[in-house]
Amino acid sequence: MAQAFDQLLAAIRRCSVCAAHLPQGPRPIVQAAVGARIVIVGQAPGSKVHMSGVPWQDDSGDRLRQWAGLDLATFYDANQVALIPMGFCYPGAERGADLPPRPECAPLWHHQLLAALPARRLTLLVGMHAQGRYLPVSKRQTLTETVRRFREAPSSSFPLPHPSWRSTGWMRRNPWFEQEVLPALRGAVASALM
Repeated sequence: MAQAFDQLLAAIRRCSVCAAHLPQGPRPIVQAAVGARIVIVGQAPGSKVHMSGVPWQDDSGDRLRQWAGLDLATFYDANQVALIPMGFCYPGAERGADLPPRPECAPLWHHQLLAALPARRLTLLVGMHAQGRYLPVSKRQTLTETVRRFREAPSSSFPLPHPSWRSTGWMRRNPWFEQEVLPALRGAVASALM
């Protein structure tokens, strides 16, 4: 099983299916191991992560770790936390904002990857792209509504906004996020890691 999983990760890291659409070329970024109990499904690597090759090694990652109550060692331990973006490569930017994840990645790789994670207890769905794929009801709601109704998600899923700098203003407008969602998130994360 471990050998097949390693082969799957190697295939993902070699993927160049959407190379023609990537201004900085393909560099699939993923972290996973068979024993991971938490899966974080994000959007796509940003330019800093593309350069470093380390998932969530940016301000958004710092904010996400703080929200979840995860220290660096736990977050980057693939045996505990899998980091699986909707698009594995940096999609580029337009007008100062990152483009959405490439649509090829999730249908091509997610099913195989998630099926190979039998210890998974909790999946954090970070941002509207992850929620749209894994919480079909969220397609009829705004991201704010989906996050506010986090208790209605399947017990193994937890919707979150993307932790970019834009979330600071969003959090000010939605104080319930810090008061209600973050304590529940930290509890779910701690429970999943037990």
